[in-house]
Amino acid sequence: MARDHGGNIDEAQRDYGTGDWIDLSTGINRRPWPVAQLSDAAWRALPTATAQKRLIETAARWFRCNPGHILPVAGASAAIQMIPRVLPRGRAAVLSPSYNEHAASLGQAGWQVTQVADPEDMAGADLAVIVNPNNPDGREWSPEFLTKLARKVGHLLVDESFADPRPDLSLTPEAPENGLILRSFGKFWGLAGLRLGFVIAKPEMLSDIAEYAGPWSVNGPALEIGAAAMADTHWADETIVYHSEACLRLDRLAGQAGWTPAGGTHLFRLYDAKDAESAQDRLARAQIWTRRFPYSDRWLRLGIPGTRDEWDRLTAALVQS
Repeated sequence: MARDHGGNIDEAQRDYGTGDWIDLSTGINRRPWPVAQLSDAAWRALPTATAQKRLIETAARWFRCNPGHILPVAGASAAIQMIPRVLPRGRAAVLSPSYNEHAASLGQAGWQVTQVADPEDMAGADLAVIVNPNNPDGREWSPEFLTKLARKVGHLLVDESFADPRPDLSLTPEAPENGLILRSFGKFWGLAGLRLGFVIAKPEMLSDIAEYAGPWSVNGPALEIGAAAMADTHWADETIVYHSEACLRLDRLAGQAGWTPAGGTHLFRLYDAKDAESAQDRLARAQIWTRRFPYSDRWLRLGIPGTRDEWDRLTAALVQS
């Protein structure tokens, strides 16, 4: 069943024509880590235990956690599909509005799903699901708060797909015994097509997920690129600084267009555009694609432009709007 997502640039091209589109409909970094030449073995051989170990050890330094608590998977989205089928089914509470795949995957797996607006209403659930920082409004919760919440539920699933620039929010250094933390590689490093993500949890839970995923669930190029990119802390530091400043710049531009900030993270911003459909349409006519949401006729989400040309085109389009 098709679900509403960003990244649907083909739909924009169908409705507005082909051309030099800027896709700001996702939270994927538009200044990606520069992929170098890969080894021949990454393409020609089956993924090795050595390559996976190298990635896990590098990821453990980035996440500040025990390597034995990390399982690489074929994208955080793969984990979102697997976890509801590995855990014993019961009642799930999903903090909403949020990333829609969580509730949808749980429902398809036979869970009784309740969407709640306040994490305090999750107490007693067999599984509580929180995206931190949240997509699309950027709400955030401290590790201390989430640790306390974990004591009130059967399992706590925290999706930290947008947390790489915010290590202060992350539960990875001290995951609760009943906690599962998801991390995405593609968003911060800007390489979503690689399909790489991580589950951080205690080894007994990881073993069940690994068995469900099967052997070679992460391909050789992903293992090699992921290890090299996550070791490049100089690039990561520069990227965080760029996005910190770019968020402020985008908020100023949006304010000049008459929009009101409604939240966001380092990788995307959310605005009250008053009439989101009209605002999206005006930008689309300048071949800039943005994200609307089916539950709000006012919210419009924009990713962060990555180049001077993208900033110039967006600025011109907003001034004209």
